[in-house]
This record gives sequence, C-alpha cells and structure tokens, in this order.
Amino acid sequence: MISQMQRFLRHFLLMTLASCLLFFCFLLLVKTCQARTPFDDKPINYSTATVTDDISKLQKDIDSGKVTLKYDEKHGYLKSVLKHLGISHSSQTLVFSKTSFQRPYISSKKPRAVYFSDNVYIGWVQNGDVMEVSSSDPQLGAIFYTLEQKKTEKPKFKRQVESCMLCHSSSFGHRVPAHVVRSIYPNYSGHPIGGSYTYRTTDKSLLKERFGGWYVSGKHGKKTHMGNMMFRNSAEIDKPNYQKSSNVTNLTKLFDTKPYLTSQSDIVALYVLTHQATMHNKITAVNYQVRKALYEEKQLRKKEKRDEKKKQHTPLTQLRINQAAEELVKYMLFAEAAPLPSRIEGKPEFQKEFAAKAKRDKQGRSLRDFDLKNRLFKYPCSFLIYTESFDALPDPLKKVIYRRLHEILTGKDQSKMFQKLSKADRQAIYEILLETKPEFEKNKE
Repeated sequence: MISQMQRFLRHFLLMTLASCLLFFCFLLLVKTCQARTPFDDKPINYSTATVTDDISKLQKDIDSGKVTLKYDEKHGYLKSVLKHLGISHSSQTLVFSKTSFQRPYISSKKPRAVYFSDNVYIGWVQNGDVMEVSSSDPQLGAIFYTLEQKKTEKPKFKRQVESCMLCHSSSFGHRVPAHVVRSIYPNYSGHPIGGSYTYRTTDKSLLKERFGGWYVSGKHGKKTHMGNMMFRNSAEIDKPNYQKSSNVTNLTKLFDTKPYLTSQSDIVALYVLTHQATMHNKITAVNYQVRKALYEEKQLRKKEKRDEKKKQHTPLTQLRINQAAEELVKYMLFAEAAPLPSRIEGKPEFQKEFAAKAKRDKQGRSLRDFDLKNRLFKYPCSFLIYTESFDALPDPLKKVIYRRLHEILTGKDQSKMFQKLSKADRQAIYEILLETKPEFEKNKE
C-alpha cells in the first residue's frame, strides 16, 4: 500500500513538474514570437518606418483616384496590377511546390504564377483569396503585401510583417527581409519529400540543383535540372526521369495552361529571377550592416564624447564597410556564378521585353544584353546597379563599392576571385558604366 502511494505521489509530482515546464516553455515561446526582430531596432525600424517602394506609390495613386484598378472574374486584379507596375506577362514563371501561405490552392495541376519587374514580384494563385506581393524598398528591402481578390471601389494593398517573416527573414534570405527562391524535391501534392535536401537558389547554383518544385519551359542541352518533376518517395529521388522533364517546350502536356497569362515558365526568366532576387537580398543585407555600423559608431562617439563630425571612421567601422562592399561587388560581377553547362533557350518575348528597358552606351551595349551560351549576361555586372535600392546605399559604402569596381574593371585588381572576367569583359563593363551610370563616373579615381 505504501509503495503504491509512493509511486502515485512520485508520478503526480513528475506530471506536475512536466506541466510547469511545458507552461514555462510556452511562455518563452510566446515571448520570443512577440519579441521585436533585430531589424526592428534603430536605425532600421523595419516595421514602423515609412515605405517608399513601388507598391506604396501605386497605392497612393489608387487612393487619390489617379489610378483605377480593373477587375475581371478570371484573374481578379492581376492584369491591371501588372499593367500599372510595368510588369510583362512574359516574365511568368510557375511554381507548384507548396511554398506559399495559399498552399491549399496550389498543386501540380494549378501552380502559382510569379511575375516580376526589377523591383516587384507578384504571386497569383488560381481561386486564391489574395494576390501575393513582394516589393523592394530602397531602405528597408523586401516589403510584403496582399491584395484581396474581391471587386471593390478602391483596392488596398495590405502590408504583411509578422506573417511573412518566418520564411522571408530566415537563413534562406540572408537574415534580412528577403525574396526567397528555393529548389526542393516535391511529392505529388507539392510538399518536400521528407528528409530530402532543399536548395537556396542563387547564381552559384548548378543547373542540376535548380528549379525543384517549378515548371520550366525551354531548352538547356544534355545537362538536367530538378524542374518538371515529382516524386512518390525518397527512393525515387535517386532515379529521376530526366527524359520527360528535360528540354520541355510545351507545358500543356503537364497541366492545363489556359488559366494563365501565357503557357510558359521561361527558363531565361527563371535565371533572371534567381539573380535579381538574391541581388536584392545582398543589397538589403549590406545596407543594414553598414547603417548599423555607422549608427553604432555614432552612439559610441556620443558616449565617449568624441567629435561626431570627424570624417574618418574607426578601424572597426571601416572594416565592416569594406567587408560589406566586397560581398556585394562579388555578386554584382558574377564572380562566383556557376557557368551555364550549355546554351539555354527560352521564348524571345521575355528577352526582348527585358532588353527594351536597357540603358545603352554609344555602342549600343547594355548590362541587360544576354549571352545564354556560357553565362547569363554578355557583360557580367548586375543591371540592378541602376535601381533606387542601390542608389540608396550609405555613401561610405558606395564609395568603397565604386572604388573596388574601378580597381577590378581597370585591371588593377587581378585577384583570383575575379579571374572569370577577361580583359575585354572588364573594359566593356567599365565603358558601359562610365556612360550610363553618372555616379560611377563621378567616383572615378
């Protein structure tokens, strides 16, 4: 009897202790979820700062009556939004993996469509409740919105912060609010196969690691990618059917493309999407890093009552600026980009409309000219150097970036990191920037 009572008391105490620990962990979890993210602190103030991205500008035009969005029963506000943002239908890419909060509506038969310009990404889902929007703000980086797909007099883009940060500020997005492009091994419902690898797609990614969970239209030679494929289990991952998934030019054999604005998920558009999404994230990351460094330096000077007007930065601050600049310059110049294993071919519509936005030098050259044989661009320097996001970088950072570009492009820097750039490449990029980017010319040493 005593031993039974002892066992009962011991069990009761253990259960009570476990319940207390569980409740304590729950409180910690709630507190963690409610805590401000690092980029909500000064000087970033992500959640509270005034946004100046393209969507906020469009919303002002809608509110003032300058712009009226047109609604249709098939696509909602999609066509009208694309028109007012200058986004081409030919930029369409299609993703069937369930990597959206509207996952119940997404499947291999009804993929999510993604359209993009230099600054904005639009996600459209068949029968979806909302349109998904990711826009690049010059100071804050990726800003997320939803637009209800219901007809109303003045549609409202609603900014989303907490609901999007779990995925869009993770390690997949450089720990800043980011645009995310992933490649997974999907099952037939669009979920990742349990235990399988997930790739963050960047310019470094080999073709064989790209496009998992995406439809891909276009030619790419004998080398294969992960697109257009689904798997029943992990065993099938080791025996993929590349014959059916490679060099697909007609997606209508895989699903009904009629509900979409085009029948394509263009391979060239996918490569551009990957480059610019990561480039945007890099710009945001170095922006945050240097603004924090300058802010912390300023606070330290105040605390130690040092001269705040002193132009020379502390060695630590300058080191942080230099490191940030080097990281961005490497990506801008495609220093670590994987070469194309063979020529890629998409539909000409996207390439023509993309190139039409180019800033060209007197010889007609631009950073938007495609190569598509050995690499994505003929002149490998990111076209996002012309964006407001790049121009909004802190001046001390831009000064170092321009100095490094001059050193590399004039051949002064012959380091291994930039050995992919031939003498002709460097000269062409240098000449293009001199004529099309005034700030580059002004910072010539």
